[in-house]
Amino acid sequence: MAAFCPLPVTQDLSTLRAKLQGLLRFLREALCISNAHTVDFYTESVWEQLIDLPPEKVLAVLRKSTEAAESRTPEARPLVEAERASGITDFPKIFCETSQKLLSVEAFALAAKYYSLQNLGICTPFAQLLVALRGNQTEKTGENVKPDEFMNLKKSHEVQAMSELISSIADYYGIKQVIDLGSGKGYLSSFLSLNYGLKVYGIDSSNINTHGAQERNRKLKKHWKSCHTQTKLDANGLALKMAKEKKMQDGIQCKADIEGVYNNSPTNQEMMSTSDFLPDFSVSLISNIRKQMENLHVYSHREENVCFENAFSLIDTLPLNAMEPASSSQMPKRKMSEANKGRRKTMSKSTESNIYSPLTSFITADSELHDIIKDLEDCLMVGLHTCGDLAPNTLRLFASKSEIKGVCSVGCCYHLLSEEFENPHKECTQEKWGFPMCHYLKEERWCCGRNARMSACLALERVAVGRGLPTESLFYRAVLQNIIKDCYGITKCDQHVGKIYSKSSSFLDYVRKSLKKLGLDESKLPEKLIMDYYEKYKPRMNELEAFNMLKVVLAPCIETLILLDRLCYLKEQEDIAWSALVKLFDPVKSPRCYAVIALKQQQ
Repeated sequence: MAAFCPLPVTQDLSTLRAKLQGLLRFLREALCISNAHTVDFYTESVWEQLIDLPPEKVLAVLRKSTEAAESRTPEARPLVEAERASGITDFPKIFCETSQKLLSVEAFALAAKYYSLQNLGICTPFAQLLVALRGNQTEKTGENVKPDEFMNLKKSHEVQAMSELISSIADYYGIKQVIDLGSGKGYLSSFLSLNYGLKVYGIDSSNINTHGAQERNRKLKKHWKSCHTQTKLDANGLALKMAKEKKMQDGIQCKADIEGVYNNSPTNQEMMSTSDFLPDFSVSLISNIRKQMENLHVYSHREENVCFENAFSLIDTLPLNAMEPASSSQMPKRKMSEANKGRRKTMSKSTESNIYSPLTSFITADSELHDIIKDLEDCLMVGLHTCGDLAPNTLRLFASKSEIKGVCSVGCCYHLLSEEFENPHKECTQEKWGFPMCHYLKEERWCCGRNARMSACLALERVAVGRGLPTESLFYRAVLQNIIKDCYGITKCDQHVGKIYSKSSSFLDYVRKSLKKLGLDESKLPEKLIMDYYEKYKPRMNELEAFNMLKVVLAPCIETLILLDRLCYLKEQEDIAWSALVKLFDPVKSPRCYAVIALKQQQ
């Protein structure tokens, strides 16, 4: 095994708990904003209940905050100094002590930024981790086929970054097997198998996804094979072209030399052997050919045998004395071809282990992997955007199964997490919950709430670069709720309207289509009544916009809480040697960009 650098130093459990405590102090006051549903914005008078500021000011400050994140207002500076000095935030400056309403949007924005993962100093740099895992090994380049040739740019960005990390961890442990939980369409699994030569089991709970992944992988293998065939032809073609050019040049030179010898010394001409007339295919020429082949950048670090196959295919086409013999005996061309066939058989057998096998199974924290994977061996467990409880269950499986040496989990769909303390009075037999996982939050009996977990999925970075919120569609839905409440006497509507906004030509059209979908008699509402509601609430649309911006700014704090909970859980496990949070993706391209990574002690 190659020499590896020490893994990056990460913060210990006590330090992480101290950061959790500070975050909880802020969220105890701020979480009510995230838990307010925009559907009930007007029916519940949310703005009046929670915000003691004009919407214009909130919008102005938050827009400035997202555009110039490093700016510091005089009102907000004391908050930073207090936090640095004592770790205690002066929350009365953000929220009113009696009404709990938001008083200072500047301090709110600053505190929200402070408690994001980016600013807490918790994350381990991706590049630093790769250097430590690779040690003195050269960087692995993989194949010339890029993932964006068979998947969209977002997925390509995710798969390329995550597969590079997984491959480095696999090399670090010297293992070949990977289990991809929630593998879905199999993009990551296929790429790990084909590009890095790993044996991947992709497990998904949906039969449809599994069958789709099998078919997609079949097509991908065909595409991959055609690319390999073409690159082999290109490499051998280049080599033969160089050989022919060299032969022509040397032939011309030989002819000139022979004529000179013939004219000047007939005796010497008689003494020349036939081999002196042949072009000089020396080791230097073969070396040059190989260098040109390497410059094509078409060979995987795990498929050196392919390189050798191309080299021997080239050698078979050259004259028998094209290379200086390495020993006193030379191998005839016929025997060389047989050896080449043997290498191809060996290569074919070796590549059989580099396969992707899609499987269908519903994974829980108590799943028996040996029942699902018959040839289970030392492996890595990974998950790219595993939904809801699958992400925490991935970590629990890793902690409990000795065969799993490392885990790399990127979660998503926080709103689908089960929360242990969300319904404390409801009887439930569930023992293992999606949140919380760590002892500290369990002791605190901490609960986020579904709306807050939903808002944790909002993408602040996308809003900051101009990809704003769909304010008008949210406004339409909030006004619709008022109409349903006033005209139909329904205060809570559990049914979803869906994507009717994109199919509607106007607010009137939106209301009628929505009522019809909800099973309500839309004919009883005259057009004028519907439009009166629109005109009544249109001047207050900026309240909804400002409130949603507050939720967006707060979203990273809730995500920080969820991910810190998972990291603390791993730190609490005795047999885990190293664990960290790593920012794998560009958050504009892929908002759920943080990976929870953990490794067990090397044997």
